[in-house]
Amino acid sequence: MNKKDKVLIIGAGLCGSLLALRLAQRGFKVDLYESRPDLRTTDISAGRSINLALSDRGLKALRLCGMEEKAREICIPMFGRLMHDTEGNTFSSNYSGRENEFINSISRGNLNAILLDAAEKHENVEMHFNKKCEYVDIENAIAHFKDYKTKEGFSVNATVIFGGDGAGSSLRKSYVSERKFLFSYSQDYLNHGYKELEIPADKKGAHQISKEHLHIWPRGDFMLIALPNMDGSFTVTLFLSYDEGEFNFDNLISEEKITQFFEKEFPDALALIPNIKEEFINNPTGPLGTIKCSPWSYQDKTMLIGDSSHAIVPFYGQGMNASFEDVFVLDEILDQDLGDWEAVFKAYQKTRKKDTDAIADLAIDNFHEMKNHVANPIFKEKRKIEMDLEKTFPTEYASKYSLVTFNEHIGYNEAMKKGRAQDEVLLNMLSDNTVNSHLEMTTEELKVILNKVKIETSIILEEDKIAGTFSKH
Repeated sequence: MNKKDKVLIIGAGLCGSLLALRLAQRGFKVDLYESRPDLRTTDISAGRSINLALSDRGLKALRLCGMEEKAREICIPMFGRLMHDTEGNTFSSNYSGRENEFINSISRGNLNAILLDAAEKHENVEMHFNKKCEYVDIENAIAHFKDYKTKEGFSVNATVIFGGDGAGSSLRKSYVSERKFLFSYSQDYLNHGYKELEIPADKKGAHQISKEHLHIWPRGDFMLIALPNMDGSFTVTLFLSYDEGEFNFDNLISEEKITQFFEKEFPDALALIPNIKEEFINNPTGPLGTIKCSPWSYQDKTMLIGDSSHAIVPFYGQGMNASFEDVFVLDEILDQDLGDWEAVFKAYQKTRKKDTDAIADLAIDNFHEMKNHVANPIFKEKRKIEMDLEKTFPTEYASKYSLVTFNEHIGYNEAMKKGRAQDEVLLNMLSDNTVNSHLEMTTEELKVILNKVKIETSIILEEDKIAGTFSKH
């Protein structure tokens, strides 16, 4: 492994462009291939979410590449969730009890564009758009492409090939089709899909509802969310079953039914979406799935990274952040000077896979939490106690959400285990009436709760560790 190695990256999306930038900064020669046109010169959404939630793990990777401040310039801070009920009432829930902890709404296209701009400034990077990867000869590290403009096929040899081409990865499909090694692969879909709509800016170009929150309309089996954009609009996403319930994507096919659905379930949102019928009928419905696979690499020649190896549903706001963190972790492995790409790839997967599996599971958990539990009285009580603990003891307590979102030095797997154990302790305390969130508690009373949570969380984690040890034998 040396700087003369030719690195080919398939996919110039968020993960691929950040990976290209970082490897270029390390001195590698990088060829970046993308099937779509250059998004900096062509307006393309391809049915993908327009804005995303950028948080500490993603910022950590951007900081590594010198891109954090540039990204922050196009961010809108969101300090918590704002829930909307069917009567039009709202209540807020902060993401953290500590000050200056928030997530950021950011345009996918704008972020992708600044990463491509930064990568393109390096002489050792070449970018190729409108070039669709058909398949990869993984034995010889040869990628076969089709040029969308000339319709001609061509091949590219490389020392190493990275598949950063998302959930539909051509490299991952080549792993399956070439059958050169034992490859495990699962793709699990929710029975819910998603459709994007828009709340436009008002006549003065301002946001019509609070831009400091991620808005949620939880309705038990389905929900609506909205994230702010820099131009004063909100990207609204409906998550709904394909074929279950009174209203679903399969039966919402007439303007009358669509209007009836929104008038009943989301009347306040309906008042803000003037083109609801046209947008609902014309905008695509996208699937929601989780991809897990192993191994991610083949010998010293190919490697899956980002969504191509671990696509997740969007309900923890961690898909982009996890992919960016992949680049950070890979960079740490490269610092170890392991000698060859095969050793790097194996060390990377050993370090990373348990964490990507964990965030995939957490994202499914949060799907059920967001569409239902956020409006549940017990959940609201637990959340209030967590906020009080974080505010009063900012260095001693972090909720599961905070562990995942604001503690980038902790792996997703550790955050999941500790967060779930803390949740169990607090929910048990609430059900036993050991604690009452309706009363204002003194610092001393909160300290008693904190100590109890710490002790019982440690017990649960130790029991889980012992159970896990036995399950291996």
